[in-house]
Amino acid sequence: MHLTMAFAQLYSMLLSLLFALCSPSVLSQTSSNITPGNSLIAGEDGSLWASPSAEFAFGFKQIEENGFLLAIWFNKIPEQTIVWSVDGQNLAPKGSKVELTSNAWFRLVDPNGKQLWDASLSRTRVVAYAAMLDSGNFVLCGQDSHNLWQSFEQPTDTILPGQVLNQPAQLVARYLPTNYSRGRFLFNLQPDGNLLLYTTFFPTDLVNFAYWSTQAFGTGFSLIFNLSGYIILRADNGTIISTISSNTLSTQNFYQRAVLDYDGVFRHYIYPKNSGSSTGSWSTFSVTPSNICLRVNGVMGSGACGFNSYCTFDGTNKSCQCPNGYSFIDPYDVMKGCKQDFVSQSCDQTSREIDLFDFLEIPNMDWPFSDSEQFELVSEDWCKQECLADCFCSSVIFKNGYCWKKKQPLSNGRVDPSIRGKALIKIRKDNATLILKDNNKDNDRSQLIIIGSTLLSSSVFLNLVLLVVACLVAYRCGRSNPKGDQAVQLTSTMNLRSFTYEELWKGTKGFTEELGRGAFSIVYKGFLPNTPGNLIAVKKLNMVKGSEKEFEAEVSAIGRTHHRNLVQLLGFCNEGEDRLLVYEFMSRGTLAKFLFKDQRPTWYQRVDIAIGIAKGLLYLHEDCSTQIIHCDIKPQNILLDDAYTARISDFGLAKLLKIDQTVTTTAIRGTKGYVAIEWFKNKPITIKVDVYSFGVVLLELICCRKNFDMNVEDEHKMVLIDWVYDCFHYGKLDLLVEDDEEAQIYMKKVEEYVKIGLWCIQEDPSGRPTMKQVVQMLEGFMDVSNPPYLSSFTSQR
Repeated sequence: MHLTMAFAQLYSMLLSLLFALCSPSVLSQTSSNITPGNSLIAGEDGSLWASPSAEFAFGFKQIEENGFLLAIWFNKIPEQTIVWSVDGQNLAPKGSKVELTSNAWFRLVDPNGKQLWDASLSRTRVVAYAAMLDSGNFVLCGQDSHNLWQSFEQPTDTILPGQVLNQPAQLVARYLPTNYSRGRFLFNLQPDGNLLLYTTFFPTDLVNFAYWSTQAFGTGFSLIFNLSGYIILRADNGTIISTISSNTLSTQNFYQRAVLDYDGVFRHYIYPKNSGSSTGSWSTFSVTPSNICLRVNGVMGSGACGFNSYCTFDGTNKSCQCPNGYSFIDPYDVMKGCKQDFVSQSCDQTSREIDLFDFLEIPNMDWPFSDSEQFELVSEDWCKQECLADCFCSSVIFKNGYCWKKKQPLSNGRVDPSIRGKALIKIRKDNATLILKDNNKDNDRSQLIIIGSTLLSSSVFLNLVLLVVACLVAYRCGRSNPKGDQAVQLTSTMNLRSFTYEELWKGTKGFTEELGRGAFSIVYKGFLPNTPGNLIAVKKLNMVKGSEKEFEAEVSAIGRTHHRNLVQLLGFCNEGEDRLLVYEFMSRGTLAKFLFKDQRPTWYQRVDIAIGIAKGLLYLHEDCSTQIIHCDIKPQNILLDDAYTARISDFGLAKLLKIDQTVTTTAIRGTKGYVAIEWFKNKPITIKVDVYSFGVVLLELICCRKNFDMNVEDEHKMVLIDWVYDCFHYGKLDLLVEDDEEAQIYMKKVEEYVKIGLWCIQEDPSGRPTMKQVVQMLEGFMDVSNPPYLSSFTSQR
């Protein structure tokens, strides 16, 4: 026991020494001094003060047509990400000036000379000069070069390597990604030493609910983001109280920042410095808390998302969504919540509206702290009937014989596999969106029938004729959408939205902007203001033999999946002869487009993409309620989002396995070059066919070339897997990356990844690893042995 404690103390001392050596006080900063009398004017070209290396800049960033933000930003990357700013609530108009005056004031004034902000310095403290440092810190210094004021001590929502926050200190999330006014979440290092994340009673900064905490208490604590990439809470005696993020990537090779994002998640981001101006991007290294949707449980307030909405989290990104029958109050600010799009149930005792309502089922969902009543040892049907009999009941949560009736507005909504229960949301049967709108033709028709019936009530015969006409109209409407019941059934069993053809026609401007096409479908770009991100990809299936089966396969396979490395299916259209699927839009396009162009992605990006694809397949193979074999993994079916995160798409060829099933038989599927050997031998198909296809894609990622290339001069290099094995067998792996200077730095990792790829494409499926083993090998948690000899597959391709 004593020996263990001694080792623990020694370990803590060594870590403290490491952090001390990497603290900002040890490393000197260079700067270009800004002397009194200098100024910057909003709207003028080149109106900035750059750090000596030009990695950071201080100046005005235009946010609106006549609105400028005084800010500090990363200056060498295309995004020019802002890390500090002044009063985002009140933007400075064009012509505003920030100046270091001759009498040593540092202030921001509008074009009329009215002061908008100053550094709040004592008049007895004279500023000799200002400087934008390479650390991202802007400082005002006295005659003795001592800092009188610095941006590192006045943080907004971001901290940078080398920055220290002493208690008390706080970060305030911005309102929206492009709105820099104060938002709804706080990061607070309290006077007692505890570090917490809070929701607030917005629009005030009063704290509401603490959804994450280090549970540390005491005096003399500091939050340190050191130059080794670690974010720690440390006591003054050097003891590490808590590690918030432990990055092993050097700040010399990666830009880094930690941000309390507008959605309440504290994220540690990294950006490769040597990526080049066109291929780099911020990647998320860590998130705190691990799942914000489950952590926010405040009795007061809406929760992690707005009222009547629900939250999902894929391990990196939070998404707020409305259930069917509801829509966002403001699609551009989803935290405002969702409004009901149908007429509520009447509380009039003479009204018989019970039969007009039904329930939309969403599994693994809850709305804590919106309860009106609770019942035990009841059935699901009893729970539903109790809600139907209560005009104030908007939904119920049912779990293991427990029934919770919910009242509006609903708060703390979340969907997560750990919840187990289900939400039953009460909606009108007539497509869940019956609202009296001027443009609702069906509603207008109903109104006309009612008016006509009243006018002709004196004639029994005419009323009878009207009744017959109404029945014929209803019959025709029912025949016009023979799949209507199926659509309702699909949306009630999955969290999908049923779109009308007219909605998608308008959203895609008549299906004009094509993103891609396949054997049975064409994908178009669209815009819908009430969907996450607003941009969508609409897959229009051609009505040929097999497309109906493909439609059902995609809806069934994707509708119940949710993972950061899968493209999310938002909804579908099953109207008449039209079959359309609506996906979230992936701004960076396909991996094929990204990988096989002239300027290759960085080694870090390729590794990140490979791991992302592997994790997506692992989810399909092992974490879905119904095991899914994708059957067509290739770069064209891997899409990339804004952060170049890999997202698996196109489940049209997916093969579903039942719980007690491990193999299946089916006609050959997939794409030439990525198809496993067992397809050609008419053998039973298992999840190992996806492992094979992944192996080919992994080798393509390593070498930045297609699996078959007729344009190469050496015919031995035409088939990639044969060439890779030859290079591995003869110890010449450097030939695979001979034109890739970055990859040559990581030759040990290149060798490991080549071996993983060769293991994946073994002819015998049983010799291939599972995707779980692949992920462990890619992330370095499992040793990779040398693969056995490979047969030549060229003749089979």
